[in-house]
Amino acid sequence: MSEHLEAPDVRDEGYDDWLDAVDAGEGFYLECENGHGSLPPRRVCPRCGATDLEETTLPDAGEIETFTEIAVAPPSFVEDTPYVTAVADFGPVRLTGLVRRADGADLDGEDVAVGMSVSAAVGESETTGERALVLEPR
Repeated sequence: MSEHLEAPDVRDEGYDDWLDAVDAGEGFYLECENGHGSLPPRRVCPRCGATDLEETTLPDAGEIETFTEIAVAPPSFVEDTPYVTAVADFGPVRLTGLVRRADGADLDGEDVAVGMSVSAAVGESETTGERALVLEPR
């Protein structure tokens, strides 16, 4: 017998603030004085150790570098299966997210390709209702 527990309503201030910005069309990344990009929450550049990080506008589009279609998912995504997750290059940063159409419909692995242009958006897990980063084909 399997029973899914709802995740507690806890706000991760750095990550949830970033999702709020992406959802509002104001996505950003953190950039150090050496041009290295990273995603919040960060206080230090993971590449060079710089502590002066500036919010920089996230590019409107990225390109899928790799993807996989998930048929057997962890409990927090079991009702979402099958779904495609991908890593997309957005210049100085890479984003990992669910690949879905703007209307929220999932794509099959056959509909996704390396090099596909995507934009960052926010959707939610069908299983838990929690927000998740979504990569929408452009």
